[in-house]
Amino acid sequence: MAEAKLKVEHLSKIFEKKGRKGREVTALSDISLEVAESEFVVIVGPSGCGKSTLLNIIGGLEETTEGTVTIDGRTVTEPGADRGMVFQGYSLFPWLNVQKNVEFGMKMQKVPAKERQEKALEMIDLVGLKGFAQALPGQLSGGMKQRVAIARTLAADPKVLLMDEPFGALDAQTRVVMQELLADVSRKMKTTVLFITHDIDEAILLGSRIYVMSRRPGTIREVLPVKLSGERNHSILTDPEFLRLKARIMEMLWQESQDAALGR
Repeated sequence: MAEAKLKVEHLSKIFEKKGRKGREVTALSDISLEVAESEFVVIVGPSGCGKSTLLNIIGGLEETTEGTVTIDGRTVTEPGADRGMVFQGYSLFPWLNVQKNVEFGMKMQKVPAKERQEKALEMIDLVGLKGFAQALPGQLSGGMKQRVAIARTLAADPKVLLMDEPFGALDAQTRVVMQELLADVSRKMKTTVLFITHDIDEAILLGSRIYVMSRRPGTIREVLPVKLSGERNHSILTDPEFLRLKARIMEMLWQESQDAALGR
């Protein structure tokens, strides 16, 4: 694998329960992972295993208890323009049109008006929203709103794109369309992506590698390379290698659920 763009080393996170002084909960334990330049890495795991907590730490929104996160060798201690984050909620400004929403991050970075307008229109076209630059968010469907959120994040040119269940609120058909769009856009832009999902099909369709996490306290149970030929679209859902990987991940997650139910 190429040199890591993003590196997480021996990261642990312990929360103190509110109202119970001295009562601690270990959310993450000794997490280490890497994402190379232009690689698309996916994390899957049981509900409550700490996936979102991990992404928030990488994004600089949470502090780590132990361990380090680095981007290009620089330690992450707070939010920064080198990381773009896309969540399940669209977080668009309802009073700004699509173009102005996409321009917003660049405006905060003090990019000249003409340059940010050109870049915004380029990103809007890239995510398949040509002709909607002047539309307000209230006039858009859920899938279209998420396209705007992705365009806005990519327009700010982050070194790493962090995505936390970005398609979780979409209907099944729209979700597949968005998965294919993201696969295509990330390939064209050579984007470095760390993507969290609970959807196994989504993980395999998008990822070049998949980190499978255990139940809480979250640890890395296994790292699986995804070796699929051809375009990353719905046609690979019946590929024998796709089905083999899906069965393997399902078995691991089922075992985690069984162990939790039996207190093992």
